[in-house]
Amino acid sequence: MVGSPSQATGCHASGHYHHRGHVLSRQTGPRHLTRRLTQLYGGLVLYGASSALLVRSGLGLEPWNVLHQGLAGRTGLSMGVVLTVVGAAVLLLWIPLRQRPGLGTVSNVLVIGAAMDAALAVVPDAHGWTPRVAMMVAGIVLNGAATGLYIAARFGPGPRDGLMTGLNRCTGLSVRLVRTAVEITVVATGFALGGTVGVGTLLYAVSIGPLAQVFLRVFAVPPAPGGSTVVAAGQPRRAILRR
Repeated sequence: MVGSPSQATGCHASGHYHHRGHVLSRQTGPRHLTRRLTQLYGGLVLYGASSALLVRSGLGLEPWNVLHQGLAGRTGLSMGVVLTVVGAAVLLLWIPLRQRPGLGTVSNVLVIGAAMDAALAVVPDAHGWTPRVAMMVAGIVLNGAATGLYIAARFGPGPRDGLMTGLNRCTGLSVRLVRTAVEITVVATGFALGGTVGVGTLLYAVSIGPLAQVFLRVFAVPPAPGGSTVVAAGQPRRAILRR
């Protein structure tokens, strides 16, 4: 990732993320900005679609989607709507943590759920082990690609990743420990509510970090030259790439 570190300590420090501050050149041409925006929204749409593939495989979901599926089953709402509502609720938790959202943060809340519901409307359930495994693997790999796309765009983290880094900063606990504790909690809660936990959940947990690292390199956007102004808080890479 590109950018120079900016330090913040404690919950009452500056609202900037302490990981990195990313900048957009005042002299940036439309081509550079267009690429970043295309990566951001393309990545978010792909993220929702790839999550839908995991749903249709029936072999296990990402940790947060276990919770979303469980809540959807209990409330009668679609998974995409539940994802959006939960994302907005998590974003509210940024206020006491003094986290500052970027364009990517808000877009994450609004786009992924809509993309998931759209994909679920056209992708049927898989029947038979071969189609189910193929759909699961495709979902995980495409989810890694989606993660690389939208993180490399440098428009700010998703609400759940910002929660991880905010708790890390305020508690002094490692991102890995915070993430593990939060995701165990959401998986257990989602499973109790009827969400699907399976081999796909485990495979996702062990593979998404390496996959995201690969695709971050593939989709890295070069920094723009010239003067700069901060337009988005830094991406909490450790929250995503370290388990």
